[in-house]
Amino acid sequence: MAGTGSWDDSHELGSQSDDSFQYERQHIEPIYDAFICPLTKQIMRDPVTLENGQTFEREAIEKWFNECKESGRKLVCPLTLRELKTTDMNPSIALRNTIEEWNARNEAVQLDMARKSLNPGCPETDILRALKFVQHLCQKSLSNKHIIRNADLIPMIVDMLKSSSRRVRCRALETLRVVVEDDDDNKEIMAEGDNVRTIVKFLSHEQSKEREEAVSLLYELSKSEALCEKIGSVNGAILILVGMTSSKSENLLTVEKADKTLENLERNESNVRQMAENGRLQPLLTLLLEGSPEIKLSMASYLGELALSNDVKVFVARTVGSSLINLMKSGNMQSREAALKALNQVSSCEPSAKILVDEGILSPLVKDLFAGPNQLPMRLKEICATILANVVTSDCDFDSIPVGPNHQTLVSEDIIHNLLHLISNTGPAIECKLLQVLVGLTSSPTTLIGVVSAIKSSGAINSLVQFIDAPQQDLRMASIKLLQNLSQNMGQELASSLRGTAGQLSGLIKVIGENIASTEEQAAAVGLLADLPERDMGLTRQMLDEGAFEIVISRIVMIRQGEPRRSRFVTPYLEGLVRVLSRITFVLADEPKAVSLCRDHDLAGIFTELLQANGLDNVQMVSAFALENLSQESKNMTKLPELPTPGFCASIFPCFSKQPVMTGLCRVHRGTCSRKDTFCLLEGPAIARLVALLDHTNEKVVEASLAALSTLLDDGVNIEEGVAVLCDAEGIKPIFDVLVEKQTEALGRRAVWVVERLLRTEDIAYEVSGDPNVSTALVDAFQHGDYRTRQIAERALKHVDKIPNFSGIFPNT
Repeated sequence: MAGTGSWDDSHELGSQSDDSFQYERQHIEPIYDAFICPLTKQIMRDPVTLENGQTFEREAIEKWFNECKESGRKLVCPLTLRELKTTDMNPSIALRNTIEEWNARNEAVQLDMARKSLNPGCPETDILRALKFVQHLCQKSLSNKHIIRNADLIPMIVDMLKSSSRRVRCRALETLRVVVEDDDDNKEIMAEGDNVRTIVKFLSHEQSKEREEAVSLLYELSKSEALCEKIGSVNGAILILVGMTSSKSENLLTVEKADKTLENLERNESNVRQMAENGRLQPLLTLLLEGSPEIKLSMASYLGELALSNDVKVFVARTVGSSLINLMKSGNMQSREAALKALNQVSSCEPSAKILVDEGILSPLVKDLFAGPNQLPMRLKEICATILANVVTSDCDFDSIPVGPNHQTLVSEDIIHNLLHLISNTGPAIECKLLQVLVGLTSSPTTLIGVVSAIKSSGAINSLVQFIDAPQQDLRMASIKLLQNLSQNMGQELASSLRGTAGQLSGLIKVIGENIASTEEQAAAVGLLADLPERDMGLTRQMLDEGAFEIVISRIVMIRQGEPRRSRFVTPYLEGLVRVLSRITFVLADEPKAVSLCRDHDLAGIFTELLQANGLDNVQMVSAFALENLSQESKNMTKLPELPTPGFCASIFPCFSKQPVMTGLCRVHRGTCSRKDTFCLLEGPAIARLVALLDHTNEKVVEASLAALSTLLDDGVNIEEGVAVLCDAEGIKPIFDVLVEKQTEALGRRAVWVVERLLRTEDIAYEVSGDPNVSTALVDAFQHGDYRTRQIAERALKHVDKIPNFSGIFPNT
């Protein structure tokens, strides 16, 4: 008989480290020599006896015989080394039964020891040994797993997950994985209570080893369909697993296990929904493509409820866009509704909308939209209109994609007429979406013309204008944005419609002034007003009567003081306000009210201030043109001095007369001037700022500045003094630079006109005559300009003696 040993002694498991947790030898039944194979030195599982009576492990002696045969040696007994006549082996059934009984008794003892050790109060080493023994027992035989189950060890091992020792927790997770492998009954026990939730908690644990063991255990559990639902029902489990699959810091094995776990969890429809919600959409899309009609409907419905990022929308459109469009054509109303809701979600970003257009969404969409109420309820038509509003914002050739039976396109007259008819005959929600469709179509120059033409032929402009007074903010805004898009091509029709008695102009003005912060709606409303014909006297008069300009002025002042600058719409809002305000400067000659308003609110001062709106080119340009209009009126508004009538002597003897010297008069306008009352540019910083803008990178700003400065050299003012004022402001050279650089034709024409006036001053003409650049620019204008510019250029060239003046030689005829 051999000495006493343990289940993990060298006879049983080979050499093990101290961490193998050997039990004390005296607690285990001794091992008999007859149990040990002479070849393997381990306890035999299948003992066999040879002809000479020696007993070995079957596998070991078979290997010995094979080695003898292969090496050509004599067949001998490995123990006695005597030759054998045969390789026959007889199973030692009695010995095998004895060993199995011995094992069972030992394992029962060890199992009892393990039970006692699996207690939170036991030393860490005892617990670790017990867990290792359980692993060993399960790996030894599948049948042992039911022994572990029957001994109620599984709940005890689960309790070890609460240990304060990280090593114990790791070993417990590892042991549970071994216990549940290929054993559904053990997995079922794991499904009880909070066991799964406890394991899931380890997924977000800082220690990667515990996380790895937890993922491996969950993977094993997820092989059971019943447990898939349980795992998915633990709050955050799927979210964490999805996060692990995309983690860059996790080790590859853990990522792979997390991925495989999720693949198993996909068998449950609720889990698929959760995965989609947490960014793992492929399972849902796969079911949508390959599932039964019921599953397809369920997945499409859920897709319609998800909040998707733009990248995901593109992915969904590419993967299932075509399937959703087919589902949308289905005769089943539930399927159509689910498909439409999903398409509504997916279509709401430009790249995904473009994919859906390429997949052929337009034709069925338009068909559904124009279908009778019996074919599609209004709530679904509203979704159709929303999808159409989404897709028309994409960069597609809507004027060439057929959408009707006769190859009509979205901008065909009858299609637009149908849309307009729907807009007039449906509720606010769908009206808003249909207006947004028209907003999308009028945002592109290629489709704008077709829409404008159809609106003109249908006479629908008055109907569209009425929506400005809609109580629903989104409906009002959609109509204002549409009208703003139309204003460039239908300005006169819009102005006439707004001037009507229905009060839409008042509604527009109310929108412009109602908030402190600048909103998108306000920017669109003021943009619409700004685009209307600036010389429409009737519209400007009505705006004066309704106090529009006072509201505009207060808003400009507020913005310049920096109050609502937080809004991203503040720039287009300010630009629109300045353009609307500039309207008043076009009617000064015919409208006394306009003159009074300009004086009362010092508009010349406001526009001068706006010249410094750096970075806002349009504001600077419009302000300079407004100052041109104001300055042109200065000569008509200046009060000329009343000279006293000469006395009797002076009338007979001129030598007695002495001209009175008038002081305080305007150099250019020859009378009493001020910025506020006569809009004179000489008072204040206007001229210096306009000269500074001649160097602007935007040629439109340069042209507007030059236009304002040219009023100092106009007919009806003292041109010599105007030139002197420009000299004082160091504006002469920049003006010549504009002529030489001449960025646009319009700028060239203005520059030639101003330069000719400057060259009437001999000193300037003399100085310029030696500048070949100026001469070349004037010659170019003389040769290539329009008729009037060529005449002016010719006069300018005469001032610098580049063209001879024949007026003294040939008498005028």
